[in-house]
Amino acid sequence: MTTESRRGRLETSHGRLAISEDGPDGGIPLLLLQRFRGTMDDWDPAFIAAVSADRRVIRFDSAGIGRSEGRVPDTIAGIAAVAAEVIAKLGYDKLDVLGWSLGGVVAQQLALDAPHLIRRLIVAGSSPGPVKDGPQPHPRVPQVMTHGVNDESDFLFLFYPETETAVAAGKASLARLAAQTDIGPVTTAEAFMAQIKAISSWPGVLHRAKELRMPILVANGAHDVMLPAYRSFVLSQQAPDAKLVLYPDAGHAFLFQEIADFAAQIDLFLAG
Repeated sequence: MTTESRRGRLETSHGRLAISEDGPDGGIPLLLLQRFRGTMDDWDPAFIAAVSADRRVIRFDSAGIGRSEGRVPDTIAGIAAVAAEVIAKLGYDKLDVLGWSLGGVVAQQLALDAPHLIRRLIVAGSSPGPVKDGPQPHPRVPQVMTHGVNDESDFLFLFYPETETAVAAGKASLARLAAQTDIGPVTTAEAFMAQIKAISSWPGVLHRAKELRMPILVANGAHDVMLPAYRSFVLSQQAPDAKLVLYPDAGHAFLFQEIADFAAQIDLFLAG
Protein backbone atom coordinates (compact mmCIF):
# COMPACT_ATOMS: atom_id res chain seq x y z
CA MET A 1 0.00 0.00 0.00
CA THR A 2 1.41 3.40 -0.94
CA THR A 3 0.43 7.01 -0.57
CA GLU A 4 1.64 10.09 -2.40
CA SER A 5 2.88 12.64 0.10
CA ARG A 6 3.14 16.36 -0.56
CA ARG A 7 6.31 17.57 1.13
CA GLY A 8 7.55 21.06 1.80
CA ARG A 9 9.08 23.46 4.30
CA LEU A 10 7.45 25.71 6.85
CA GLU A 11 9.12 28.92 8.04
CA THR A 12 8.99 29.18 11.85
CA SER A 13 10.81 30.93 14.66
CA HIS A 14 12.79 27.71 15.11
CA GLY A 15 13.96 27.65 11.49
CA ARG A 16 12.57 25.86 8.46
CA LEU A 17 10.68 22.72 9.45
CA ALA A 18 10.05 19.80 7.09
CA ILE A 19 6.38 18.94 6.66
CA SER A 20 4.41 16.30 4.78
CA GLU A 21 0.70 16.18 3.92
CA ASP A 22 -1.42 13.27 2.72
CA GLY A 23 -5.08 12.80 1.88
CA PRO A 24 -7.77 15.00 0.37
CA ASP A 25 -8.33 18.69 0.99
CA GLY A 26 -11.20 19.88 3.14
CA GLY A 27 -12.49 18.98 6.57
CA ILE A 28 -10.56 19.03 9.82
CA PRO A 29 -6.98 17.79 9.41
CA LEU A 30 -5.30 15.24 11.66
CA LEU A 31 -1.87 16.28 12.96
CA LEU A 32 0.55 13.49 13.88
CA LEU A 33 3.18 13.89 16.61
CA GLN A 34 6.02 11.37 16.46
CA ARG A 35 7.72 9.05 18.94
CA PHE A 36 11.06 9.36 20.74
CA ARG A 37 13.91 9.43 18.19
CA GLY A 38 11.40 9.18 15.35
CA THR A 39 11.12 11.35 12.24
CA MET A 40 8.19 11.81 9.90
CA ASP A 41 9.62 8.91 7.85
CA ASP A 42 9.07 6.55 10.79
CA TRP A 43 5.29 6.44 10.36
CA ASP A 44 4.41 3.15 8.68
CA PRO A 45 3.33 4.01 5.08
CA ALA A 46 0.41 1.58 5.35
CA PHE A 47 -0.83 3.39 8.47
CA ILE A 48 -0.54 6.76 6.74
CA ALA A 49 -2.47 5.46 3.74
CA ALA A 50 -5.24 4.10 5.99
CA VAL A 51 -5.76 7.20 8.12
CA SER A 52 -5.45 9.64 5.21
CA ALA A 53 -7.94 7.89 2.94
CA ASP A 54 -10.71 10.37 3.78
CA ARG A 55 -8.96 13.25 5.52
CA ARG A 56 -5.92 15.50 5.37
CA VAL A 57 -3.11 14.10 7.54
CA ILE A 58 -0.17 16.31 8.45
CA ARG A 59 3.17 15.17 9.86
CA PHE A 60 6.35 17.12 10.38
CA ASP A 61 9.86 16.91 11.75
CA SER A 62 9.93 19.06 14.86
CA ALA A 63 12.76 21.52 15.50
CA GLY A 64 16.13 19.77 15.39
CA ILE A 65 14.67 16.48 14.11
CA GLY A 66 15.23 14.80 10.75
CA ARG A 67 15.11 17.25 7.86
CA SER A 68 14.20 20.24 10.04
CA GLU A 69 16.40 23.10 11.17
CA GLY A 70 16.75 24.36 14.72
CA ARG A 71 17.40 22.59 17.99
CA VAL A 72 15.22 20.25 20.01
CA PRO A 73 13.76 22.05 23.05
CA ASP A 74 14.78 20.36 26.29
CA THR A 75 11.31 20.56 27.84
CA ILE A 76 8.05 18.93 26.79
CA ALA A 77 6.37 22.35 26.97
CA GLY A 78 8.98 23.65 24.53
CA ILE A 79 8.35 20.80 22.08
CA ALA A 80 4.60 21.36 22.41
CA ALA A 81 5.14 25.06 21.63
CA VAL A 82 6.80 24.06 18.34
CA ALA A 83 3.68 22.05 17.44
CA ALA A 84 1.45 24.98 18.36
CA GLU A 85 3.45 27.27 16.07
CA VAL A 86 3.20 24.74 13.24
CA ILE A 87 -0.59 24.73 13.60
CA ALA A 88 -0.68 28.52 13.58
CA LYS A 89 1.65 28.79 10.57
CA LEU A 90 -0.55 26.36 8.65
CA GLY A 91 -3.49 28.67 9.28
CA TYR A 92 -5.73 26.30 11.23
CA ASP A 93 -7.89 27.56 14.08
CA LYS A 94 -8.43 24.02 15.36
CA LEU A 95 -7.58 20.48 14.27
CA ASP A 96 -7.41 16.91 15.55
CA VAL A 97 -4.17 15.58 17.03
CA LEU A 98 -2.74 12.06 17.29
CA GLY A 99 0.39 11.68 19.38
CA TRP A 100 2.28 8.39 19.60
CA SER A 101 4.66 7.62 22.50
CA LEU A 102 6.69 10.82 23.10
CA GLY A 103 4.27 12.43 20.65
CA GLY A 104 1.42 11.47 22.98
CA VAL A 105 3.20 13.20 25.85
CA VAL A 106 3.68 16.31 23.70
CA ALA A 107 0.03 16.14 22.61
CA GLN A 108 -1.18 16.08 26.22
CA GLN A 109 0.98 19.09 27.06
CA LEU A 110 -0.28 20.89 23.96
CA ALA A 111 -3.85 20.14 25.04
CA LEU A 112 -3.15 21.80 28.40
CA ASP A 113 -1.20 24.78 27.04
CA ALA A 114 -3.32 25.50 23.95
CA PRO A 115 -6.66 23.65 24.30
CA HIS A 116 -8.28 26.00 21.77
CA LEU A 117 -6.16 24.39 19.02
CA ILE A 118 -7.41 20.82 19.52
CA ARG A 119 -10.87 19.55 18.64
CA ARG A 120 -10.26 15.87 19.45
CA LEU A 121 -7.15 14.19 20.89
CA ILE A 122 -5.77 10.68 20.32
CA VAL A 123 -3.08 9.47 22.73
CA ALA A 124 -1.45 6.28 21.39
CA GLY A 125 1.07 4.13 23.25
CA SER A 126 1.86 6.89 25.70
CA SER A 127 1.64 7.91 29.34
CA PRO A 128 0.20 10.73 31.47
CA GLY A 129 3.56 10.96 33.24
CA PRO A 130 5.03 9.17 36.26
CA VAL A 131 2.73 6.42 37.59
CA LYS A 132 4.21 4.72 40.65
CA ASP A 133 1.73 1.89 41.02
CA GLY A 134 0.95 -0.84 38.50
CA PRO A 135 3.29 -2.49 35.97
CA GLN A 136 6.54 -0.72 35.20
CA PRO A 137 8.63 -0.75 31.99
CA HIS A 138 10.62 -3.89 31.24
CA PRO A 139 14.06 -3.61 32.91
CA ARG A 140 15.82 -4.01 29.54
CA VAL A 141 14.06 -0.98 28.02
CA PRO A 142 16.53 1.78 29.10
CA GLN A 143 19.49 -0.14 27.71
CA VAL A 144 17.85 -1.09 24.40
CA MET A 145 16.17 2.22 23.65
CA THR A 146 19.44 4.13 24.12
CA HIS A 147 21.52 2.04 21.72
CA GLY A 148 23.36 4.26 19.26
CA VAL A 149 21.53 2.49 16.43
CA ASN A 150 18.49 0.30 16.95
CA ASP A 151 18.47 -2.83 14.80
CA GLU A 152 15.55 -5.09 13.93
CA SER A 153 15.83 -7.12 17.13
CA ASP A 154 15.73 -3.90 19.19
CA PHE A 155 12.59 -2.67 17.44
CA LEU A 156 10.88 -6.03 17.76
CA PHE A 157 11.63 -6.14 21.49
CA LEU A 158 10.53 -2.55 22.12
CA PHE A 159 7.46 -2.47 19.87
CA TYR A 160 5.99 -5.99 19.56
CA PRO A 161 5.21 -8.95 21.85
CA GLU A 162 7.14 -12.19 21.36
CA THR A 163 4.28 -14.04 19.67
CA GLU A 164 4.40 -15.45 16.15
CA THR A 165 1.64 -13.16 14.91
CA ALA A 166 3.04 -10.01 16.48
CA VAL A 167 6.62 -10.66 15.34
CA ALA A 168 5.44 -11.31 11.78
CA ALA A 169 3.46 -8.05 11.83
CA GLY A 170 6.49 -6.22 13.22
CA LYS A 171 8.81 -7.52 10.53
CA ALA A 172 6.27 -6.58 7.85
CA SER A 173 6.01 -3.04 9.20
CA LEU A 174 9.79 -2.65 9.41
CA ALA A 175 10.04 -3.86 5.80
CA ARG A 176 7.52 -1.24 4.67
CA LEU A 177 9.48 1.47 6.47
CA ALA A 178 12.78 0.32 4.95
CA ALA A 179 11.27 0.20 1.43
CA GLN A 180 10.56 3.94 1.44
CA THR A 181 12.62 6.14 -0.87
CA ASP A 182 14.13 9.52 0.00
CA ILE A 183 14.34 8.87 3.74
CA GLY A 184 15.63 11.83 5.73
CA PRO A 185 18.39 11.95 8.36
CA VAL A 186 18.03 10.01 11.58
CA THR A 187 17.81 11.76 14.94
CA THR A 188 21.20 13.09 16.05
CA ALA A 189 22.88 12.41 19.38
CA GLU A 190 22.29 16.05 20.40
CA ALA A 191 18.57 15.78 19.64
CA PHE A 192 18.41 12.44 21.42
CA MET A 193 19.87 13.94 24.60
CA ALA A 194 17.50 16.92 24.48
CA GLN A 195 14.53 14.58 24.19
CA ILE A 196 15.80 12.52 27.13
CA LYS A 197 16.12 15.68 29.22
CA ALA A 198 12.61 16.81 28.23
CA ILE A 199 11.08 13.45 29.12
CA SER A 200 12.98 13.20 32.41
CA SER A 201 11.88 16.63 33.63
CA TRP A 202 8.19 16.37 32.60
CA PRO A 203 5.87 16.32 35.62
CA GLY A 204 3.04 14.71 33.69
CA VAL A 205 -0.61 15.72 33.45
CA LEU A 206 -2.33 13.73 36.18
CA HIS A 207 -2.41 16.71 38.52
CA ARG A 208 -4.22 18.64 35.74
CA ALA A 209 -6.04 15.81 33.95
CA LYS A 210 -9.45 17.29 34.73
CA GLU A 211 -8.51 20.21 32.46
CA LEU A 212 -8.35 17.88 29.44
CA ARG A 213 -11.97 18.48 28.50
CA MET A 214 -11.86 17.70 24.78
CA PRO A 215 -12.88 14.17 23.70
CA ILE A 216 -9.87 11.85 24.02
CA LEU A 217 -9.22 8.42 22.54
CA VAL A 218 -6.56 6.57 24.54
CA ALA A 219 -5.13 3.44 22.90
CA ASN A 220 -2.29 1.00 23.42
CA GLY A 221 -1.15 -2.56 23.04
CA ALA A 222 -1.79 -4.65 26.14
CA HIS A 223 1.85 -5.84 26.14
CA ASP A 224 3.70 -2.53 25.78
CA VAL A 225 7.08 -3.06 27.47
CA MET A 226 8.03 0.65 27.36
CA LEU A 227 4.87 2.43 28.49
CA PRO A 228 2.66 -0.23 30.11
CA ALA A 229 -1.00 -0.20 29.13
CA TYR A 230 -1.91 0.45 32.76
CA ARG A 231 -0.79 4.05 32.22
CA SER A 232 -3.25 4.41 29.36
CA PHE A 233 -5.94 3.11 31.72
CA VAL A 234 -4.96 5.67 34.36
CA LEU A 235 -5.21 8.52 31.86
CA SER A 236 -8.58 7.29 30.60
CA GLN A 237 -9.88 7.26 34.17
CA GLN A 238 -8.66 10.77 35.01
CA ALA A 239 -9.58 12.72 31.86
CA PRO A 240 -13.27 13.72 31.88
CA ASP A 241 -14.18 12.58 28.35
CA ALA A 242 -11.85 9.70 27.47
CA LYS A 243 -12.36 6.33 25.80
CA LEU A 244 -9.82 3.49 26.18
CA VAL A 245 -9.00 0.89 23.51
CA LEU A 246 -6.48 -1.90 24.15
CA TYR A 247 -5.18 -4.50 21.69
CA PRO A 248 -4.53 -7.93 23.26
CA ASP A 249 -1.68 -9.35 21.16
CA ALA A 250 0.14 -6.07 20.58
CA GLY A 251 2.65 -3.72 22.13
CA HIS A 252 3.99 -0.21 21.66
CA ALA A 253 3.55 -0.26 17.87
CA PHE A 254 -0.01 -1.61 17.98
CA LEU A 255 -1.01 1.12 15.50
CA PHE A 256 1.25 -0.47 12.85
CA GLN A 257 0.19 -4.01 13.77
CA GLU A 258 -3.58 -3.48 13.89
CA ILE A 259 -3.79 -0.86 11.16
CA ALA A 260 -7.27 -1.62 9.81
CA ASP A 261 -8.89 -1.86 13.24
CA PHE A 262 -7.19 1.21 14.69
CA ALA A 263 -7.88 3.27 11.56
CA ALA A 264 -11.56 2.32 11.94
CA GLN A 265 -11.45 3.37 15.61
CA ILE A 266 -9.93 6.69 14.56
CA ASP A 267 -12.63 7.21 11.94
CA LEU A 268 -15.41 6.53 14.46
CA PHE A 269 -13.84 8.76 17.09
CA LEU A 270 -13.17 11.72 14.81
CA ALA A 271 -16.65 11.48 13.28
CA GLY A 272 -18.33 11.58 16.69
